[in-house]
Amino acid sequence: MKSVVLALCAIGCAYGVVPDDKAAVVRSDYQHNPEGGYQYVYETENGISAHAEGVIRTLNKDEVSHTVQGAVSYISPDGQKIETTYVADEFGYKPSGDHLPTTPAPVPIPDYILRALEWIATHPYKEPTSKN
Repeated sequence: MKSVVLALCAIGCAYGVVPDDKAAVVRSDYQHNPEGGYQYVYETENGISAHAEGVIRTLNKDEVSHTVQGAVSYISPDGQKIETTYVADEFGYKPSGDHLPTTPAPVPIPDYILRALEWIATHPYKEPTSKN
């Protein structure tokens, strides 16, 4: 009987995937800094993990900035590990990861446009004078 139960457990572990809403947290830690910072990390049994560090920075006498650096990773339905690192600060949210789209290479400016811009630069517009 024990061998049947062990075999079924082994098969379940090999073929079963823990649903996201049923996954147990296997690691969780949070630290708060009294000066306004924090750090956290967590991992779940289905491969989701995240960590971040946040700090409050003084920009000038009237402004402060909350800056956060961190990463999130998970296993996609097709089995790939997806990882996103990020920085969020007064300049916005800046994620990076191999799975994110990239900006395409710029299209070169055609010669006729470059010649037109050069002509405009060498022939500035002049306001017409009115004859009253």
